[in-house]
Amino acid sequence: MSKSFLFIPDISGFTKFIQTTEVEHSQHVIAELLEVLIAANTQDLKLAEIEGDALFFYKEGEIPSQERLLAQIETMFTAFYSHLKLLETNRICPCNACASAPNLQLKIVAHCGDLQFIEVQGNRKPFGQQVIEAHRLLKNSIDSENYALISKELASTIELPIYYWSKLYRFKEGKDTYDEREVEYIFSVIDQIKLMLNTFSQGKKVSFNRSPQFVFEKEFSISGTSLMEYITNYTYRHHWAKGVDKFEYRENEVTRLGSEHLCVINGKHLNFVAVTKDVHPGQLVYGEMTSSPPPVDTLYQFYIITPTGKASCKLKVETYWEAKSPLKRLVLALFVKRIFKKNTESAINSLAQFASEKSSDYS
Repeated sequence: MSKSFLFIPDISGFTKFIQTTEVEHSQHVIAELLEVLIAANTQDLKLAEIEGDALFFYKEGEIPSQERLLAQIETMFTAFYSHLKLLETNRICPCNACASAPNLQLKIVAHCGDLQFIEVQGNRKPFGQQVIEAHRLLKNSIDSENYALISKELASTIELPIYYWSKLYRFKEGKDTYDEREVEYIFSVIDQIKLMLNTFSQGKKVSFNRSPQFVFEKEFSISGTSLMEYITNYTYRHHWAKGVDKFEYRENEVTRLGSEHLCVINGKHLNFVAVTKDVHPGQLVYGEMTSSPPPVDTLYQFYIITPTGKASCKLKVETYWEAKSPLKRLVLALFVKRIFKKNTESAINSLAQFASEKSSDYS
């Protein structure tokens, strides 16, 4: 029987990350990273299990060549750190989870051997000594949390030299003892600087050389970070943005610059994208841009939060719009401005009521 291939990408620092940061956002960040790693599977590996912070892939009866294995490892590291760079660059959330996400690292263990399988509720899963050994190799004596580890058995099978080196890889020998049995491997610490990170769209920062069409301000008896969460977390929108039939958004995504959501109002689809603008130091800002609602060509709404105490803050909502034709500008001035202003005031008052209720739930 041909040997099978085992491959485990594991997010380093997961336990500390979850325990010391905001749980909901940390879960979203980890979920996004796991999705990125799954999408980076270029070798048609089968996903046996999602194990919290790790993915367990395998390929039955087939082992990738050394070239394809090293390329697969590089692709996963590249995808992982590219996404962390995106999170860091486009971050708007001030919470510890989002701020500390760039500190996460990745380790990958690759192994091979004969596999047995068990069936659990109709799902066929790898089982046996080689599976146990692959997982034990995650607990090793390597002085790093950012590496690729290849068992000696796999290295020998694909004829990968012990001291193989390239622009990215510098393999060394290692060994550890598990249940009084010594297991040898080779490993290479991965230098992020040597990865060719994928490009991504940076969030849009806008500026205006004019005053907003209108401003609405309100005091809140909650922290600025809590208010920022209630505004930017789209799962809360239906509590305070009234008159919307449906909100559509990516549920496992922490809102960042470039995040999109869609509002369905009376059958009409309004598309919004998160943007930002410069504010004073200490202030928090979240902005949305849409080109959907006529007669406006482009509409911007910014939520600027100024903390005034541990459990108090001030919210200023600034609304800007652009209309190219004189007729559109006339309609906006005569009719639409009053409607926008009324709807904004109603939404912010509903937000204040929602925030007060949430605060009561936690007290």
